[in-house]
Amino acid sequence: MTTEEKRKHFRVDSLHLLNYVYTDDQSEELMQGMGRTLNISETGMLLETHTPPISVGSVVSLTIGFEEDVVDIKGRVVYTNESKNDMYESGIEFFDINADAKAILGKYILAFNAK
Repeated sequence: MTTEEKRKHFRVDSLHLLNYVYTDDQSEELMQGMGRTLNISETGMLLETHTPPISVGSVVSLTIGFEEDVVDIKGRVVYTNESKNDMYESGIEFFDINADAKAILGKYILAFNAK
């Protein structure tokens, strides 16, 4: 059985700490915590946390540190799985990313691919 790749952009392996905040439809905070990226692309990422997301479809605000740059990005949880060591992995699709954050993210991905 083969799996079909649905991503528009290639993801690069990435371990960066981040802060996340899950919100409801009225942008009220439901839960926050710390996590890390496992991989990232221009349109999404794999997020690793100690706690499961509120639910698939949840909105999450992310503050990610890329070396000396920090970016704020909003995304939506598209899937989640429990992984080893009582950790959770969630696929996040970005939907609200400003031009500055997009440029920093693109610079980071380009530099990683050049290695």
